[in-house]
Amino acid sequence: MANPPRRQLGATGVQISPIGLGCMGMSEFYGKADDAKSTALLHHALDVGMNFFDTADMYGPWTNERLLGAALRDRRDEAVICTKFGIMRDENGGWLGTNGKPEYVRACCDGSLGRLGVDTIDLYYQHRVDPKTPIEETVGAMAELVKAGKVRFLGLSEATPEQLRRAHAVHPITALQTEYSLWSRDPEAELLATCKELGITFVAYSPLGRGFLTGAIKSPDDFAADDFRRNNPRFKGENFAKNLALVGAVRSMAAEKGSTPAQLALAWILHQGEHIVSIPGTTKQTRFDENQAANDVTLGAAELAFLDEHLAVGAAAGARY
Repeated sequence: MANPPRRQLGATGVQISPIGLGCMGMSEFYGKADDAKSTALLHHALDVGMNFFDTADMYGPWTNERLLGAALRDRRDEAVICTKFGIMRDENGGWLGTNGKPEYVRACCDGSLGRLGVDTIDLYYQHRVDPKTPIEETVGAMAELVKAGKVRFLGLSEATPEQLRRAHAVHPITALQTEYSLWSRDPEAELLATCKELGITFVAYSPLGRGFLTGAIKSPDDFAADDFRRNNPRFKGENFAKNLALVGAVRSMAAEKGSTPAQLALAWILHQGEHIVSIPGTTKQTRFDENQAANDVTLGAAELAFLDEHLAVGAAAGARY
């Protein structure tokens, strides 16, 4: 790709791909992992000029960072590496809650640096806000990592506008990561505007509705036995059928435009503001290439209005988790 598209990361001047790559599914949650296949995809992503990679210490747990670090090691300068801390898990993958204590922040950062095999993390997120620790204390510890040269920029994930403002007052927050898609539009209430006001990049995760908006999922039986979507409220019972009807509107417009439903869903996100990027996840090169092509899909006012009408805020049946 001669001139890959770019958007600015917060107020940093760093240029990132508008459609990045979420790496979580390469290690867990969506079926059996294939490290060789994932490594080949990561190399392909770099080859076509995509530079925005997202992982977290808890993915695997602890294996996804190693996978990403090993794949990017010889091409470190081509990648913007983002990882996260704050959700605790045990050796068996059990969930132990959240932690934002300063000593935990420091320990997690050192662990991630080691697994990634890098000297500096480009963007370091608090994965979930710890209700037991004032966010000022957590971000204060994160700011110390910046001063130490271990981290370049700071981010938060699933934080409220009020939490984001408090954090930003301690140290500039570069990015906020939150679920956002045609069927998860809650950030439009206040978060998107807050990010724009503060000069913060909004990073949309699960921009394809965990695969649902691609139109490829026709039945809960399409999921592997260990796929976490089997137990997700939006993929169960009556909710599944209701949500399938929503996808019909995306499929029909995509067919008219000569694009795929996934490309339409990703293009819609990019049309919501220049400060917004997304990180769809995949383990397949064909899907990755399909997603990247969404950079070239344009939507007119009438098309955006159609999607607003058929996939309005709150239209999806069932809770996100």
